[in-house]
Amino acid sequence: MTPLHDTGIRSFASDNYSGVHPEVLAAIGAANDGHQVAYGDDLYTAHLQELFVRQFGEGVEAFPVFNGTGANVVGLQSMLPRWGAVVAATTAHINVDEGGAPERVAGIKILGVPTDDGKLTPELIDREAWGWGDEHRAQPLVVSITQTTELGTLYTPDEIRAIADHIHPLGMRLHLDGARISNAAAALDLPLRAFTRDAGVDVVSFGGTKNGALGAEAIVVLEPAASTGLTYLRKLNMQLGSKMRFISAQLIALLEDDLFLRNARHANAMAAKLRADVEAGLASGSVAGVAFTQPTQSNGVFASLPDGIADALRESFRFYDWDAAKNEVRWMCSFDTQPADVDAFVAELGRLTTAR
Repeated sequence: MTPLHDTGIRSFASDNYSGVHPEVLAAIGAANDGHQVAYGDDLYTAHLQELFVRQFGEGVEAFPVFNGTGANVVGLQSMLPRWGAVVAATTAHINVDEGGAPERVAGIKILGVPTDDGKLTPELIDREAWGWGDEHRAQPLVVSITQTTELGTLYTPDEIRAIADHIHPLGMRLHLDGARISNAAAALDLPLRAFTRDAGVDVVSFGGTKNGALGAEAIVVLEPAASTGLTYLRKLNMQLGSKMRFISAQLIALLEDDLFLRNARHANAMAAKLRADVEAGLASGSVAGVAFTQPTQSNGVFASLPDGIADALRESFRFYDWDAAKNEVRWMCSFDTQPADVDAFVAELGRLTTAR
């Protein structure tokens, strides 16, 4: 097939805009010949379990699914009774970006807590962690955090441990939305289990799609007592792949030989370069009027722009408004973002902001 798009175009809108890493494509091809048992009883899914045990430790179990919303919805559903609720930051993906799926599909009440940096703390959680035994209130039984957060910020292992130690005695469980968990591991320079299982996380949504996969995520149960029914819930929620070997093969490609870390380190480095180059431009006068609104700790850069600049810049590079009322935007870097892409972006930003 002839490509229908200009393959030279680069975007800073989302790491979902990027293609599939060549090693992941090769893994899909390698799994393609011949027949394998359907619905997860295949050799690739069995090997994937071994790799997740290697990453998170003995006793964990992984359930491959199609996408991040499915991982979050099904994972949370397995952690809660019908009357349960989830405490999350108001900026959490499960609260604002999943089309109401947790509520409408899983029947889960989200108890949102405002936070300036996308991160929860024990004190913030306590704003909604109350009312147990009150039949008029959805029961707060799970806390969900995102690592890295929707604002590009990062939890340290100690911060996650403080949350786990605070909520577990209350009878609550800890869920981690890891759509960009690889970027967190790369930024922290720590093994995955150091800020998940070892820090008290019970269930993880492990993201692959934003980090070079075609469409591959997994629910990883770190604490068996925290989750029930996933064998049935995955099918019930239309997340059970019949040809699961192709989902598993993608995750195998990411986990073997640490491709997930290599991709994430590169994306993080490109975001760091983007911020550093804009800061250098502000210092030299080649860029004007830009202010950063969040620390750049992973592969996302959040900034505010002068009036009219965002739309003008989008004529050359696509990206999203984060808070249009404040002229706040989000610039995302991917595993395939190149230094030349950043150079071109910053040059155009400088041209527009200094021509006013």
